Amino acid sequence: MSKAYAQLAWTALLLCALIPRSAWAQTPSPLPEWQYSAGIILSKLFEPDLPDWFRVVGGAVETQPVYAGAAAYEVQAGPAITILYKDIAFISTGDGIGVNFLRGDHYRIGVALAYDLGRRASEDYGNLRGMGDLSPAPAAKVFASYVLSKKFPLVLRVDARQILGGVNGTVGDVGFYLPLPGSSRKFVMFAGPTATFATHRYLQSEFGVTPPQSRTSGHPVFSTHSGIDSVGAGFTATRFLSLHWLINVDLGISKFKGSAQASPLTERTTQREAALSIDYQW
Repeated sequence: MSKAYAQLAWTALLLCALIPRSAWAQTPSPLPEWQYSAGIILSKLFEPDLPDWFRVVGGAVETQPVYAGAAAYEVQAGPAITILYKDIAFISTGDGIGVNFLRGDHYRIGVALAYDLGRRASEDYGNLRGMGDLSPAPAAKVFASYVLSKKFPLVLRVDARQILGGVNGTVGDVGFYLPLPGSSRKFVMFAGPTATFATHRYLQSEFGVTPPQSRTSGHPVFSTHSGIDSVGAGFTATRFLSLHWLINVDLGISKFKGSAQASPLTERTTQREAALSIDYQW
């Protein structure tokens, strides 16, 4: 990466440090998990003397499948909030409540309490009749981010989430993202791929069909196996309207693999999501 590109990334990332992501967490979501905190690790690398507090509050609207694998989509609206204290603690509608317990110029390792929205059979009674509901539940998350260098600010991100109820399984992501050429002080872009993995318990709750469920739903019995759940990519763009006001757009697409792809509950193997927020930062 050229020196000019690195300088461009520095100015853009300082502005992008606190952009809030999607206002609702769904596991797995068509949005890559890295989009919930894109740019934050880079801001500290390029500018170590940032203020102690960063706050962003706004309103968001997004469209996504009504549940994982659904053909139908829904539109939701709600708040988008991100609050960070130094490089230590954060509260975010997308990333949950967490602490970075290990941190340095190039890395972050932390834990957070996030949430999973579950699934209601009433969301698609024609396909989910007799399957029962998956209750919303908290999710304990451990995560790590690492940026290669200032000259080449590629960020690697891994996480694992244990759903504490509801689907009651473990799911994790591996991905990376990079600031894109064409970014400037008033317009910032990130993009990158991701892969999601899940345990048998998670996939069986989300995509499996037990013998009792088969009798009540009409779906054939289907047993899952642990492994890759999906692959996908995300794109984030932010336009700064003034010193405090900004507009943020997140786009994500994912393709089911393995058990999720073969499940009789899956109506569409390709899932998409789009989110738009208007925010105020100070």
